Amino acid sequence: MKKLNLDATDIRILSAVQQYGQLSKTKLAELVNLSPTPCWARLDRLKAAGYIRGYHATLALERIVDFTQVVVTVSLTHHRKTDFERFEAYIQNLDEVTDCVATGGGMDYVMKTATPSLGAFQAMMEEMLSADLQIDRYMTYIATRQVKTSRPNLAKLVTNRS
Repeated sequence: MKKLNLDATDIRILSAVQQYGQLSKTKLAELVNLSPTPCWARLDRLKAAGYIRGYHATLALERIVDFTQVVVTVSLTHHRKTDFERFEAYIQNLDEVTDCVATGGGMDYVMKTATPSLGAFQAMMEEMLSADLQIDRYMTYIATRQVKTSRPNLAKLVTNRS
C-alpha cells in the first residue's frame, strides 16, 4: 500500500475514529475542527490507503459471560522461518487466542486467550502441543482482573517520533 504524508488534520481524523469508531460526517468534522465535506474526503482517502483496518465495539465481556483469560508465553524448539510461519498460521485459526505478538528475547510469542473455562484452555493447549508446532516450552499466567486496556495515543506517538 502507498504511504501518504500525514498532516496534523489526518492525525486528528485517525485519532477520532480510533477513539469513537464510526462517526457521522458532522460529528467527525466537529471533533477535528474541519468542515464536513473535506473531512469526509480525507477520511475516504485514509481508508483507501489502508490506514483504517476496520471498526469494532469494545464489549464488557465480563458482564455477558463467565470466561477464563490466560496469558501464555511460548518458545519454539527451532527458530527457522518455516517454524514461525507454521505456528503463526495455526494461531490465526484459533478463536480462543485473542492477541498474539512475536517477541525477541527469552520467549518467541506472548498470547492472550479467552476460553469458557480453565479446562477448555487446557484442551486448547493440548491440541496445540499435538499439532506439531515445535513448541519447546510454554508458561501460563491466569489473568485475575483487567487493569487497563487501551489503544496507543496516536497523537503522542507521532509527536514524539525521532
